[in-house]
Amino acid sequence: MKMSHFIALSLGTLPGLSGLVNAAGVTTEKVDPALQNTVQTCAACHGANGRSIAPTFPNLAAQTASYIEAQLKAFKDQTRGDPDAQAYMWGMASPLSEAMIGELAAYYAKQAAAKGTGSDSALIARGKEVFEQGVPAAQIPACATCHGAHAQGMAAFPRLAGQHAPYLLKQLIVIQSALRNAPVMHGVVKELTRDQMLAVAAYLESI
Repeated sequence: MKMSHFIALSLGTLPGLSGLVNAAGVTTEKVDPALQNTVQTCAACHGANGRSIAPTFPNLAAQTASYIEAQLKAFKDQTRGDPDAQAYMWGMASPLSEAMIGELAAYYAKQAAAKGTGSDSALIARGKEVFEQGVPAAQIPACATCHGAHAQGMAAFPRLAGQHAPYLLKQLIVIQSALRNAPVMHGVVKELTRDQMLAVAAYLESI
């Protein structure tokens, strides 16, 4: 049995799953069965409401629809080639139709965002400075320029606010090393130090 089928069947056996999803803050409007089944499969890693409890898997809730759609298409056509994409998302996205990709993107974009967490105030303050001002000495622009003043995301630029710091750090590393094909971001982050990446990730997780 394929893993995706196993996950879907396993989640389908949980009593009152839709009720739990609604109680957790997911929109109460009805969704078609195909979308519901796909959302249940995604929930194994990304949470029933798109708010992941595992720091290695990104939150999808409140992410911009255009970004989710673009990434799902990149997974499906295998143009996003970082190691985790190849190991997990290529296979998961391959059976998705164009229509389903659009429905998933719209669904997760409407979910309530994850709340920020964090306790290292000094690290968060350093990350806030990099996010808002960049690193002029290294000609690194402010992250807020593309991702929004509150990291809420803008069109093709993803929401970063409330995202898990370990996930953000890993993405910065694979983009910096060009394992993930993101030419614009590679140019922005190529001179960031690991300490600066840690700080930015901590700040973004906190808001």
